Amino acid sequence: MYDGKAPLDTGSFALSRKTTWWMLLPVAAIGVALLSCLLAAHHVGPAAAQAQPPTPLISHPLEGFGDCLLCHDFSGIVPQPLSHRAYETVGCLACHQESPNLPEAGAAFPAGSPSRENCRLCHSRPLTMTLAGGEVLGLKVDLSAFDHSVHGVKLACSDCHTRQAVFPHPEVEVGTLREYAIANYQVCSRCHFSNYNKTMDSVHYDAFSRGDQHAPVCTDCHGSHDVARANEPRSKMALACSSCHVAVYEEYGRSVHGRALQEENPDVPACTTCHGVHNIQTPESAAFRQESVSLCGQCHSNAQLMDKYGISANVMKSYLNDFHGKTLTFYKKESSQIWVREPVCTDCHGVHSIQDPEDEGSIKANLLGACQRCHPDATENFPSAWLSHYEPSLSKAPVVYLVKVFYRLLIPFMIGGLMLHILLDIWRLARNR
Repeated sequence: MYDGKAPLDTGSFALSRKTTWWMLLPVAAIGVALLSCLLAAHHVGPAAAQAQPPTPLISHPLEGFGDCLLCHDFSGIVPQPLSHRAYETVGCLACHQESPNLPEAGAAFPAGSPSRENCRLCHSRPLTMTLAGGEVLGLKVDLSAFDHSVHGVKLACSDCHTRQAVFPHPEVEVGTLREYAIANYQVCSRCHFSNYNKTMDSVHYDAFSRGDQHAPVCTDCHGSHDVARANEPRSKMALACSSCHVAVYEEYGRSVHGRALQEENPDVPACTTCHGVHNIQTPESAAFRQESVSLCGQCHSNAQLMDKYGISANVMKSYLNDFHGKTLTFYKKESSQIWVREPVCTDCHGVHSIQDPEDEGSIKANLLGACQRCHPDATENFPSAWLSHYEPSLSKAPVVYLVKVFYRLLIPFMIGGLMLHILLDIWRLARNR
């Protein structure tokens, strides 16, 4: 160490200083490299962006940092790469540029563009919209249900949502969820025009035209994005009817037909089998009452079908051959607007609560009530005088069967004997001349 007294060796000091600076050069190089990395990571200017390789063009008309982050946050539908974490405070358009082929805002998506995929970017997320009346409209679509629906491989989103084929979307001008459904259901008529016209002749449209906004429209029965074939499964349509006709559905579910439908039996009638599909008529009309016998006869006159369940296929024939059935046939020929007082199938068997004919308790109770409408003095045993739809046999009403056989033999014998007597008398008179 130099103490200031001895002469200073300047040559040795200079050598020591050069050695010190030489040793510091590697440290300085490392520091410059670290500083460059930090500047590159935290600052991206136009010049730096131009120096980097070309970035992907934006393929849709969204603009603005906030809009981008709807889908492109780090956990979004199309997430940013992890390398973008360094640019969290920089707008996306600082690097990415719009494609020159994009439509202007408010214009329709160009033909052939992946508009369906664009829709999915937003509508696969839990988005909502508050309507003017305060109700919340869910905008999330179950994409799996839509893909497996009858429309999934045939229609694009804009085929039904025509007003939303432009972006930004027009403002929704309805106040409630029900108003939204009514405002959009007529789009079904673009493809299903025939069935749509049938609905205009139905009891549902009559209620709708009178101002009842709760009358069902297409989407209430068929759904919206999860539309399936009406008979897959058959019980699904009955379930759709239950959303309005709760008590009827519960009663039907306890019947012999309803229990079989829940097991997906293809032979039993569902709601639309008797009431029709799109042109549903009121069951309280005279025409429906007259036609109800033919409705039942569609199944119960089918011998092949009835043989599967051990049921007689002659029930309709036996009904039409007795007094009640002949009266009904007469009125049907006169006018469909005549209310038939004579009992029809549903008066005895019930409407939605039809039970197994072997359940004599319920059938007998219905029979007595039906009989007393015209026969007020009828007692509990009065219906027993009727043989039902069965043909007399040795196993069913044997006394009636034997009497019937006796008269079948007696009457021809008596007529034959009378004719023989007449012929013999004529022969005698001729001979005595």
